[in-house]
Amino acid sequence: MGFWPKGYKSCFFLSFDYDASSAETWKTPDDLSSLSKGRYAPRVAIPRILDLLDRLEIKTTFFTPGWTCDNHPDSLADILSHGHEVAAHSYAHEKMTELSAEKEAEVWEKSMAALERVGVKPQGYRAPYWMFGERSINHMKRLGFKYSSNMMDEDMPYMLEHKGKPTGLVELPVEWLLDDWPHFEMDRMGPEEVYKLWKPEWEGLHGLGRCFGLTCHPECIGRVSRIKMLERLVSEAKEGGDVWFPMGKELSDWTRKKLK
Repeated sequence: MGFWPKGYKSCFFLSFDYDASSAETWKTPDDLSSLSKGRYAPRVAIPRILDLLDRLEIKTTFFTPGWTCDNHPDSLADILSHGHEVAAHSYAHEKMTELSAEKEAEVWEKSMAALERVGVKPQGYRAPYWMFGERSINHMKRLGFKYSSNMMDEDMPYMLEHKGKPTGLVELPVEWLLDDWPHFEMDRMGPEEVYKLWKPEWEGLHGLGRCFGLTCHPECIGRVSRIKMLERLVSEAKEGGDVWFPMGKELSDWTRKKLK
């Protein structure tokens, strides 16, 4: 008896961190070129990604800072109108574990208020830089979140415990290998090189009936050669018809149902 819904052998959880220029507003506020890179997301990449997801008939999750909601509300409206999920990702892509308790609480409130302004009550949370601490877990519980996507200790979703106690949260694990940013923006690898990293990992996890969680950033993956590679990878994964492509909230709900 497999873990996934009937007819599916494995899971491909594709998600996007829609940062836009949120981090640059505090990291490099006077660097106009740096600020402009994030604007590639709402101007070019998001429409391109939404078209791709429509062609592939996939609904997915956009982890979105409150800053992006406040500065690009029309783009968020487009994402929601296409049926995708919007989840939480701090306010301005802050490094949460480096903040004071008071400042972190303020960031959580600003993030939730911004998401509410675009009509979203988020079910999931992904920490910027995956810098995730006990305070974050407590805020998630307080605010009624259903799932986290921050841990790197599994390649299957699971019920998150902390200090040996249940948190009530589902964890959708992540991994730096399966993140586009370090490969493309830090190591400056080409699309074919990244494909050769991701494809074997996908094939191996699919063969084991497990979960492949791929994290992409619109301003990064939205470049033409890169998004063509992503389309190739996803199209190949879809060919057998036995792969589930859920949104985060669907994967969370299913995991809770299976493991309760």
